[in-house]
Amino acid sequence: MVTMSNVPERMEPHETPTPHRFGRADLQVHTSSGDGMEDARSLFERIELRGELDVVAITDHDDVRGALEAREVHARSPYHFDLVTGVEVTTLSGHLLALWVDVPIASFRSLEATVAAVHRAGGLAVVPHPFSALTRSVGRRALERALAVADTTTHPDGIELANPTSMGWDTDDRARQLNATRYHLAETGGSDAHFVEAVGDAYTLFPGRDAEALRRAILDRQTRGVLERGTPLRAIGARR
Repeated sequence: MVTMSNVPERMEPHETPTPHRFGRADLQVHTSSGDGMEDARSLFERIELRGELDVVAITDHDDVRGALEAREVHARSPYHFDLVTGVEVTTLSGHLLALWVDVPIASFRSLEATVAAVHRAGGLAVVPHPFSALTRSVGRRALERALAVADTTTHPDGIELANPTSMGWDTDDRARQLNATRYHLAETGGSDAHFVEAVGDAYTLFPGRDAEALRRAILDRQTRGVLERGTPLRAIGARR
């Protein structure tokens, strides 16, 4: 049985966790209900076949309906992984992952107001691909401004430190260093997959194997973002 007492306070990068103690969660996957290329069923069948993930979060841009549709698909089949409903919300400062939400979260508000709205909806807020110039991302100044607010309901719960879209850039290393020394948010990882081939390229490592354990681990800062691989464009195909 996994308990918080037998999980190291901080998992070191060189550790090789045993599959019985730790689970893998891809916390940023997009479907064709948004700007992804596959519907939920196609994604889930591939995830089930590969058998590498324990939890998957559907986070289409600025619309929770894709996640709700995915929840219906997931409920109709005996998949061996848990589903987290979510949405990638566009704030005035950049994108924000709202996880464990099943209601709309308004877009184009301040980062602080959006994080607070996610918490009111019963969800957790994670800053994806921080500081990245490749996509609309929360910058260092905006994140630190939110964390400086006395009201902790405006503070994000996690920061995505593993995302294949920023491979080869210095943003991951910079964010990892700042989080370790200043922010102390839960580490997460997500593939940001818009194609089924990319699902699982990055993931969140956590003690436990289901969505409930994952949520608890994020709140307890017992997670680690892992970049497993990148999917080359030739594996997807130019026609797609």
